[in-house]
Amino acid sequence: MLTTKVAQILDLHLNLTVEEIENYLEHPPRPEMGDIAFPCFTLAKHLKKSPAVIAAELAASIQHPEVTVQAAGPYVNFFFNRSLATEAILTQLNHPDYGKLSIGEGKKVVIDMSSPNIAKPFGVGHLRSTVIGAALYRMYKAAGYNTVNVNHLGDWGTQFGKQITAYKRWGDDVKLAEEPIRESLRLYVKFHDEEENDPTLGPEAREWFRKLEQGDEEAVRLWTYFVEISMQEFERMYKRLGVDFDHVLGESFYIDKTEGIVTKLKQSGLLIESDEALVVPLEEEGMPPCLIIKKDGTTIYPTRDLATAFYRREEMGADEILYVVGAEQKLHFQQVFAVLNKLGEPWAKDCIHVPFGLMKFEGRKMSTRRGKVVFLEEVLDEAVQRAREIIKLKNPNLPNAEEVAEQVGIGAIVFGDLKNHRLNEVDFSLEEALSFEGETGPYVQYSYARIQSLLTKAELTISDRNTDLGDALNEITISDSAWSLLKHLSRYPEYLKKAVRLKEPSVLAKYVIDAAQLFNRFYHHERILDGEPGELSYKLSLVKVTGESIQNIMTLLGVKTPDRM
Repeated sequence: MLTTKVAQILDLHLNLTVEEIENYLEHPPRPEMGDIAFPCFTLAKHLKKSPAVIAAELAASIQHPEVTVQAAGPYVNFFFNRSLATEAILTQLNHPDYGKLSIGEGKKVVIDMSSPNIAKPFGVGHLRSTVIGAALYRMYKAAGYNTVNVNHLGDWGTQFGKQITAYKRWGDDVKLAEEPIRESLRLYVKFHDEEENDPTLGPEAREWFRKLEQGDEEAVRLWTYFVEISMQEFERMYKRLGVDFDHVLGESFYIDKTEGIVTKLKQSGLLIESDEALVVPLEEEGMPPCLIIKKDGTTIYPTRDLATAFYRREEMGADEILYVVGAEQKLHFQQVFAVLNKLGEPWAKDCIHVPFGLMKFEGRKMSTRRGKVVFLEEVLDEAVQRAREIIKLKNPNLPNAEEVAEQVGIGAIVFGDLKNHRLNEVDFSLEEALSFEGETGPYVQYSYARIQSLLTKAELTISDRNTDLGDALNEITISDSAWSLLKHLSRYPEYLKKAVRLKEPSVLAKYVIDAAQLFNRFYHHERILDGEPGELSYKLSLVKVTGESIQNIMTLLGVKTPDRM
């Protein structure tokens, strides 16, 4: 908002477009350095003058009622008339379409996310793909894209041969009925433990998967059972996390489409035999060969992911396909995208791996093969219980305490993940995530609840708070704390644009943390409910739009904002 205004002013004095100027503008770190700064380094070569001289001449040439302009070395610093700018900012923040972008207009993005493996517990390790993918889904939609999310379940592959083999050898139907997921995990772990000393287990598992691909009745029956019990587990977790899917299509959905991929690769002359298997050589791309058909004739991940990519492009109409999958799968996606390139598909460039770092729990890496799994449900339950205890201590008479405890506990987990840069490794700490101080979800939620309390105490309607602000603002001194908050709120569209461009929810998490901190500074520095009617109207307008901004961004991140805490 303010950057656009400065760019428009400078456009009258520079041989640059408004968009080019906006890209150069900076936000000074200290108030005395201005609200917006234009560095003149890029003009020096063309004008054959020093940046400082250019800045001085440019500052002297600008006369505008909304800004004061000063040169400081190589920078031109712009100081806004706070009264005029405050009215403009509040007007825009109150507009129903404020913050909505059109950068994705006419484009469809398909987001592959969550994708847990069937017959495995929904562990803390699955959290990142789920909440990062869900945040991207909402962010892209807010930026104007037609968004579609797909839960690409891991419901096919040799692992099911292992699961069936383990069930056949050591399965207990009574235990499976009582605790289907935990018993399935026990069987899977036992398979890997026994495999070290029993050389027959591996071939037996591969044979069961071969039978499954060929439609063997017993193999399909057992596979169907494991899928059904797993989906019941997953749905419970998704409901608590507030995550929905447009499509739940596992790897098995694409099995009948892999034959067409193999045929396409053969016809293109890309498929060669290697050690009895069929591969696409990728040495020229600096990668090992991409395995398409294993020596036993069964498909593998790349085969199914190639079929998936074609389906999403041709049947779903995707302009862009995002794969929100851990960074450890980097080579896999490089190989799949390289094969698409070799097939001459121009849309291969629009297939994008969105990697994220490993999540550990108190320093431990999760592994379903060894049974080292921290069940997400247990973590969510513990988070909600701790939130419940905090609420009981701080606000024992809260009427909807159980609902708020769920919102705070789950919100702490989700926000505690998303505030991290997605490529960073996360060592999850429940105690840190649930803190009401610092850069946490509960801190932001509490700030929002404080705002709602203020508005309730004011007992004013929205229209009362927004009347005749222009005249009132001419008589009011806009404090530094209020001005800092206003400037930050006005920058939301550029933060959203950046978050989408980088595919990085932490950009918005950082933005909303800063918004909460700036509001609390404003809250502590000013007596918000005191003052003449005009001053009160202005301050409550600022409080209201701050609350709406915080709620909007927390919703994009997948975190609820209770009105009372």
